[in-house]
Amino acid sequence: MTPLPITHHTLSTALGLGLDEHVVALHERRCGLRPCDFPDVTLAGWIGQVRGLDGVRLPEGLADWNCRNHRLAWLALQQDGFLDAVAQARARWGAHRVAVLLGTSTSGIYETELAYRRREDGPAGPGTGELPADFHYGETHNNGALGRFVAAALDLAGPTWVVSTACSSSAKVYASAQRLIEAGWIDAAVVGGVDSLCLTTLYGFNALELFSPDICRPWDARRSGLSLGEAAAYGLVQRDAAGAPGGVPAGWLLGCGESSDGHHMSSPHPEGLGAVAAMRMALADAGLGADDIDYINLHGTATPGNDAAEDRAVRAVFGDRVPASSTKGATGHTLGAAGGVEASLSLLAIREGLMPGGLHREVPDPDLHIAYLGENRHAPVRRVLSNSFGFGGSNASLVFGGAA
Repeated sequence: MTPLPITHHTLSTALGLGLDEHVVALHERRCGLRPCDFPDVTLAGWIGQVRGLDGVRLPEGLADWNCRNHRLAWLALQQDGFLDAVAQARARWGAHRVAVLLGTSTSGIYETELAYRRREDGPAGPGTGELPADFHYGETHNNGALGRFVAAALDLAGPTWVVSTACSSSAKVYASAQRLIEAGWIDAAVVGGVDSLCLTTLYGFNALELFSPDICRPWDARRSGLSLGEAAAYGLVQRDAAGAPGGVPAGWLLGCGESSDGHHMSSPHPEGLGAVAAMRMALADAGLGADDIDYINLHGTATPGNDAAEDRAVRAVFGDRVPASSTKGATGHTLGAAGGVEASLSLLAIREGLMPGGLHREVPDPDLHIAYLGENRHAPVRRVLSNSFGFGGSNASLVFGGAA
């Protein structure tokens, strides 16, 4: 593919709001996780919450869209001058030539959970009747609502869709943007993802025995599952770099790889065959070899099976040479937002010359053999490969680069 400039990007996670707070947190090896205290949840475990969501007010005219997910989406849009950057792209290309392509897994389902508690009385007793009249399913819970809300908030009229392929969702939209620009359908796209905490996610992953009572420990011999987080992350990709500050983009999308191995509804292929295919496709799309990658941002959920399968997959493509780590020990697993979050973290790794060491690994697993970083490494980073692997074998790998 022709390298695609990412002129602007931003993210908001449990580590902070915007790029600067994340840079400080990464350098200081700070963790954003805390013991689970989400309202009405009585589970042992650790979560990553974004601060300030309850105080967020949506723009005038968008009140019907109010839900935790959209408050998070709006809060993140206000960081790092991203609103102004999109406005400039809209003025340059025209609103109909700027797409909104986002990922999520549960969208605004928390609003539905709250609405069910306020059901009217019905024939079967109290709280068994209609949902409250002020509940707007189409503008909150519906997966497509995220894309329509962000498009409305940004006054964009280009192609708008939401990808929901679990944890690969907001990585796949980078590939979607590349294809639409290459085909001539658009000139720019807002890409990324938003996912917020809710009872369905927390209790669902607990039912799958994937939500660890211990803090998540990627690549640790004692890892017992993931810690859940919420986040929003956006990138603005444009046909050329002229829209970047000083004509210098934040980074470049060099290659995309996607695969679907369909091995199991929730478990990865034990040998990581779909992951191998996605990584090799991303490298081929970028015209690069394994030796051209300086750092790998792993999917790295800290579940026993996922880390083992990804370790095998990475070794099959890269051997044990390329430094790699998971940043989920800092942010938690942000599900449909994870690919977008880790795209931004990959761009920051390139900008800062920083390969962030994974947090919470105390006992290295002797059965895992890639070059996993337990401490920060400061060195030039030219190219990063970022992995995002979802339920059902939906795999995406992206290659990012710095200044051309």
